[in-house]
Amino acid sequence: MSAYVIGPGDGRSILNNFVIFKLAGEQTGQNLAIVEHVLAPGELGAPLHTHGREDEYSFVIAGEMTVLIGDELLTALPGSLVLKPRGIAHTFMNRGESPLRLLEIISPGGFEHYFDELAQLFAANHGQPDPAALLGLASRYELQMDMSSLATIIPRYGVRLPGTPAQPAGSGRPA
Repeated sequence: MSAYVIGPGDGRSILNNFVIFKLAGEQTGQNLAIVEHVLAPGELGAPLHTHGREDEYSFVIAGEMTVLIGDELLTALPGSLVLKPRGIAHTFMNRGESPLRLLEIISPGGFEHYFDELAQLFAANHGQPDPAALLGLASRYELQMDMSSLATIIPRYGVRLPGTPAQPAGSGRPA
């Protein structure tokens, strides 16, 4: 990696390659940060959540991204840019048949550190972080995380959390 070019294989990876750090807020005067997210087919990126401090912009590199923003369920193909403004609940998932790769542009920068802290919670508790610790982490980043949304999203869209077994074919209801 040079000061001017960040290559396709560059960046520090955590959370089983779900997050690859490409550009930190410290490198941009906190104007923005960029992480790459990678989701296998059938994986959900996060519970429904709302950012209080930052906007997110997802540029789809490969695969098919399904995103729920407010009440709108949308599909974004490679080359698409998805706007996820602060203050609006959203989540994203890979309902396609191939891996999903996207660049997440976070503005302003700083939220990328949430992922490092999240990885520490998972590592400290053998992949099963304490729910109170997760909510405390979210609160520090002005992130409202709706954990109860998982009970609806997972069966409705036929997805799973990363690291959990795939559902048998036909077990999820398409929406």
